[in-house]
Amino acid sequence: MMTGSEVREKFLQFFEGKGHLILPSASLIPENDPSLLLVGAGMAPFKPYFTGQKTPPRRRIATCQKCVRTGDLENVGRTARHHTFFEMLGNFSFADYFKKEAIAWAWEFMVEELRLPVEKLWVSTYKDDEEAYSIWRENIGVPGDKIVRLGKADNFWEIGLGPCGPCSEIYYDLGPERGCGSPDCAPGCDCDRYLEIWNLVFTQFDRDEEGNYTPLPEKNIDTGMGLERIASVMQGVSSNYETDLIKPIIERVARMTEAAYKEERINPSLKVVADHLRAVVHMVADGILPSNEGRGYVMRRLLRRALRHGRLLGIDDSFLHLTADTVIAIGQGAYPELKEHQDLIFKVIKLEEERFQETLEGGMNILSSYLREMREEGQKILSGDKAFRLYDTYGFPLELTREIAAEEGFQVAEKDFARAMEGQRKRARLARQKADGMMVGDSTHRELTGMEPTIFIGYENLLGSGQVQAIISGGQIVYEARAGSRVEMVLDKTSFYAEAGGQVGDRGVLFAPGVRVEVEDCHYLPGDIILHQGRVKEGIIKTGMQLKTQVDTGLRTATARNHTATHLLHWAIGRVLGEHVQQAGSLVNEDRLRFDFSHFTAPKEEELCRIERLVNEKIVENSPVKATITSLEKAQRMGASALFGEKYGSRVRVIKIGDYSLELCGGTHVKATGSIGLFKLTSEGSVGAGLRRIEAVTGLGALEHVSSLERILSQSAAKLKTRPGELPDRVASLITEIKEKDAELKALGHQLARLQVEGLVARAEDIGTVKMVAEAVPAKGMAELRSLADILRERLPSGIILLGAAQQDRVDFVCSVSSDLIKEGLHAGKIIKEVAIIAGGGGGGRPDMAQAGGRNPARLSDALRRGVELIRGQLPG
Repeated sequence: MMTGSEVREKFLQFFEGKGHLILPSASLIPENDPSLLLVGAGMAPFKPYFTGQKTPPRRRIATCQKCVRTGDLENVGRTARHHTFFEMLGNFSFADYFKKEAIAWAWEFMVEELRLPVEKLWVSTYKDDEEAYSIWRENIGVPGDKIVRLGKADNFWEIGLGPCGPCSEIYYDLGPERGCGSPDCAPGCDCDRYLEIWNLVFTQFDRDEEGNYTPLPEKNIDTGMGLERIASVMQGVSSNYETDLIKPIIERVARMTEAAYKEERINPSLKVVADHLRAVVHMVADGILPSNEGRGYVMRRLLRRALRHGRLLGIDDSFLHLTADTVIAIGQGAYPELKEHQDLIFKVIKLEEERFQETLEGGMNILSSYLREMREEGQKILSGDKAFRLYDTYGFPLELTREIAAEEGFQVAEKDFARAMEGQRKRARLARQKADGMMVGDSTHRELTGMEPTIFIGYENLLGSGQVQAIISGGQIVYEARAGSRVEMVLDKTSFYAEAGGQVGDRGVLFAPGVRVEVEDCHYLPGDIILHQGRVKEGIIKTGMQLKTQVDTGLRTATARNHTATHLLHWAIGRVLGEHVQQAGSLVNEDRLRFDFSHFTAPKEEELCRIERLVNEKIVENSPVKATITSLEKAQRMGASALFGEKYGSRVRVIKIGDYSLELCGGTHVKATGSIGLFKLTSEGSVGAGLRRIEAVTGLGALEHVSSLERILSQSAAKLKTRPGELPDRVASLITEIKEKDAELKALGHQLARLQVEGLVARAEDIGTVKMVAEAVPAKGMAELRSLADILRERLPSGIILLGAAQQDRVDFVCSVSSDLIKEGLHAGKIIKEVAIIAGGGGGGRPDMAQAGGRNPARLSDALRRGVELIRGQLPG
């Protein structure tokens, strides 16, 4: 039996022998590709090579790429093949070899390297691809009756506009016992007999807006073979979940549950937990942290879904962080970042598990309220909309809602739920279709992507010159633009820094005799093209014109101070909080700096003070700041740190500060730390689970911040008639006095309330043998009104209390019914509901105690009168 790791290694070695460059898996975070949330295909990291935006390091490349997809989330655990996390083996050709070699090598690997029986292998081709059919039939020798021609839906790859082409797939026959029994059963059938194991995509056309397919001058190869699928074939198991890539995780979880592991029938929830845990572990290792948006939300949803399935298996406590080490042990050979970041992985998962326990409790409360309302209204079926809201907002799976509802004697409108789910899937598919295409930016910007990269000269020269290569105005590429026009411009050379690495783009002017353009921002287009955005203030700019490029020196210098300070802050945070801290993002402009980092608790005040002091100590040392260009490999050997999850080219820029900070960075910096001046933290807080944010100012901005604090301190001290140095003691003394006064007021309030209660009891109305208090009272808010009702209940152990209190723009009501009268059929919640309607509101509650509110205080007397009528009608005279 060949292990999954052995299959992976054999694949990569085979294609290395065919002249391919073997690259490690790219991060799950797409590099410079806002169209993708997560890498979900082996070709995704190579989109710039396929589209011609960048030149690949070699024309032949092979990888094993980790991928995450969530489009078929509901099928995970239900089928043998669906996953959210999977590994994709792939070999790629960028204008090098084509169909003949791709097909021949695929067959060679299947038959000679993996030694799969030829009689078990089938092939499909696109119905109009005679070239591929001929290669399979004549060159490879596959019998014609084992080559299936399929249509566009199955064997033609295209998503939107751009590069596309036919594909050919290799199938493995799992045997008639896995089939549908139809005599026409063959690859393409919906049954499980023929397992697709390798897809060969021949990118040879360019599709335009009119639907025309134009042959590409340079043709590419993109192949994909799921490692889990081929491993299941090599290991002779019927499901990907039974391979050595996943089975150990299932067995580990099974030992913690009441669901014993049985190979012939794995509990679907065990599959879900194992699959989702793989995805979560790899996502954290690539720098993704739980959040309520973007890829962080995807991770949070997967983790919480795994926890819910753990509950269905009988595991009520946190457990995923205890099983993550199994995922790491299986994958660390191919993905060393798993071992490198294992402490971070354990901490992130454990913290998110603890947070979800609280969220789950909140969802349970919502479901309980739904069921309580249904019971009161005599309904038996929970609406599909409410079930879907529980699923979408609180993470409740339908099966959990169904189970809890059934325990209470209710059903769920599952068809309505399914319709809501399908609507969500359609929206997700539409978004995925838009995101998966190879389109970059809008059509006008795409026309610029074939240009030469802009030469950046702005590290040393804030005044330079460049020739205008292109002008965009009014959404169109134009030859010239006049004064007053908003423009986007590309120059062959520039001293303007384009927004990157958290640093904002430069501002300044482009000028020549009689011409002036104010530059408001700069951005990168794919292919390292710098786009200058601004407005023509004087004259006419023309393509080909030579312009001076003058960066705003004051803004650049202030930004450089903040950027270098960010590196010092990164270093200091690691020293104080621990080496597990990873940078998660930053923003650097002329006014301030912002630094996001992974940490699981709020830093203590003394820790923040120490971080601030360490930064200022390094500023006072006036350490030199040096920039060098070197290879990525050498920079890593030097120990340079990189932004977590970021991808870098083969040549990188390293910023060294003194002998303590070494980072990969393309930003602008001061020459020595002393130029930063003062460094002052302005805020620290949470921006997500396990994610903290520090903001700070430097230089004159820091001085102004300190001056502002001093003014506030002096003004506050003056108001309290003390000196600034004695302000803490004065505030503490005032707080003590206020607490004492509050206690006195509270005691007086209780005395007044009891006196008020005595009057209410004395005025209680007798309805037969029942005491009833129904009055308007002067209570300041619902809390005070409820407190008054509680005191009344002590004095009237048997009776009915209905109180109302008018506020400025609303009215509050509370109703209490003693237990003996509940048995007679009285219900506080139903009474208060009718009362509140009169005052333009609503409410409800338990039979013994309920509260409500209304929007019309003028109707308070009418509402109480209605309540009295209801009570009288329900009591024997």
